[in-house]
Amino acid sequence: MGSPRIPSRRDARVDLLRGIALLTIFVDHIPGNLLGNLTFRNFGFSDAAELFVVLAGFSSMMAYGGAFERDGAVPGLRRIAVRCLRIYLVQMGLLAATIGIIWLWNRQFGIDGESIQPLLDRGMRSGMAHGLILEALPAYLDILPLYVVLIAIFPIVYLLMRWNAAVALALSAGLWLVTNFYPTFNLPNTVYDRLWFLDPFAWQFLFTIGTGLAMLMRRRDGRLPIVPGLRAIAWAYMLFALIATAPWRIWGLWDYQLFVVPMAEKAVLAPLRLLNILAFVYLALTSDWLRAVAVRPFVAPIIACGKHSLEVFAVGTVLSLMGRLLFETFGTPLSLQLVINGVGFVVLFWLGWVLEPSRRVPVPKGPIHHGI
Repeated sequence: MGSPRIPSRRDARVDLLRGIALLTIFVDHIPGNLLGNLTFRNFGFSDAAELFVVLAGFSSMMAYGGAFERDGAVPGLRRIAVRCLRIYLVQMGLLAATIGIIWLWNRQFGIDGESIQPLLDRGMRSGMAHGLILEALPAYLDILPLYVVLIAIFPIVYLLMRWNAAVALALSAGLWLVTNFYPTFNLPNTVYDRLWFLDPFAWQFLFTIGTGLAMLMRRRDGRLPIVPGLRAIAWAYMLFALIATAPWRIWGLWDYQLFVVPMAEKAVLAPLRLLNILAFVYLALTSDWLRAVAVRPFVAPIIACGKHSLEVFAVGTVLSLMGRLLFETFGTPLSLQLVINGVGFVVLFWLGWVLEPSRRVPVPKGPIHHGI
């Protein structure tokens, strides 16, 4: 693939797709949300988490690979350490906020705090101690710990990619295969008496693929090679995934499920899920239509969310928690659905807009970064 030198232009498609993934995660994290019937998970085996992770690999190569190229090993490692610490602190803040909000809501409305009850049973001090070492991951708070691990291993991925990209991908694929054959090869979530919901030993493969995409696209001015027949194969797989997974009856249509496919395990990034996201990403990044849409003004709010993903994810997580509590307390009438989704989108778009001026600086002549 050649040297992973970083291109000088930011790819708006990456930020657009990442912004869409963030908004989708907000919607999907509110069970009972009617808008959730129209998100990624209804059209195939994968969902927004896979899209976000592959783009995280892409962006990491752009940001931290570029730092290694320009500044050397020590400054590059320092940047990675600071980023990992920042993600970790956000995770701790979200854990504390989740416990506090659910505890207060339970006192006011008597809602069962099932997701945090194991933490409370151990006592706040013990529960938070397990949270500090990432052994207490309540539902919907298991994404950022995965990102901490993925960013932490990036220097290894980078060195292997620089040495031999094919070997790096083969080693990563081998580790992914091990997790699919031995699902217990995972990190513990001891407070909840289970393992991490997103096995980092499996999901690192998708992250590594993302770094490889960044390297490959560098050689082609931000374009993926269009392999004869590959787009047709990708479309065929997407159609197969749609027929196999779409909730036709929920949509009020007849049942198009011509065959039954076993549920693709998310924890270990089962092959059906992996192929689904790879087909989607290949079609997206070889699409002239997406390239044209990504520069249109009407998608600017979504792109702004994608540029500031950590902040948008954190606020979206709190908003989705409030949405879940409101649904559990007052039911899911259409009026409340409109309020929760409307307020959520407005707040996230506003946040992206508020944070965006910090990026409005003269474009440097050298490489620029894609943060995650």
